[in-house]
Amino acid sequence: MKIRVNGEETKIELDQENALLSTALHHMGYKPNTIVVELNNLIINSMKWEKVKLKDGDNLEIVSIVGGG
Repeated sequence: MKIRVNGEETKIELDQENALLSTALHHMGYKPNTIVVELNNLIINSMKWEKVKLKDGDNLEIVSIVGGG
């Protein structure tokens, strides 16, 4: 499956039945409690990541949350 992640085309080895957003994020190495995810211009609540399925051509924007002062 090919998707865009932060503007770059990325190929992810997921079959269509198991193409959950949570699974894709895990495969890409993201930690769920440190990111905000936008899928096709809509912010997705982290509680819904287990239910949202990705499809070929989707566009993800992933922003890491960084603390500091």
